[in-house]
Amino acid sequence: MLLAALICASFSACATAQAPDDAAVCSAYSAQRSGVEVVAQGRVTRIFGIQAGRSSPHEGFLFRLDSGCALVVRVESNTDFTGAIPLSIGQSVLVKGEYEYYPLGGVIHWTHRDPRGRHENGYVDVGGTMYY
Repeated sequence: MLLAALICASFSACATAQAPDDAAVCSAYSAQRSGVEVVAQGRVTRIFGIQAGRSSPHEGFLFRLDSGCALVVRVESNTDFTGAIPLSIGQSVLVKGEYEYYPLGGVIHWTHRDPRGRHENGYVDVGGTMYY
């Protein structure tokens, strides 16, 4: 708990989640743009679980945007930072991270803090609990 409080003190997103802007994801997808910081809300449609990644384990899932283009997007979270995120199919989640285009919907990654401070911090908010 103390560690979480210390992290929260240095990470502004701990206090409140940002409002979703699903249209920004839809726009990035339509324009085939990558490297776009987004905040999106949707419902979990598939859970991949935790798998080994290039640098550390990642937890992946698909979610369908609540508004805009109803796009299905993959989300990847570095579990070295977030820990395991309790998810279930149909659950509403709010995600902040970097969108990368690919034809099947794209991926939102960097959904965690960057301890080196070189990238904007992200998070996954599940039922008001933030994983970052």
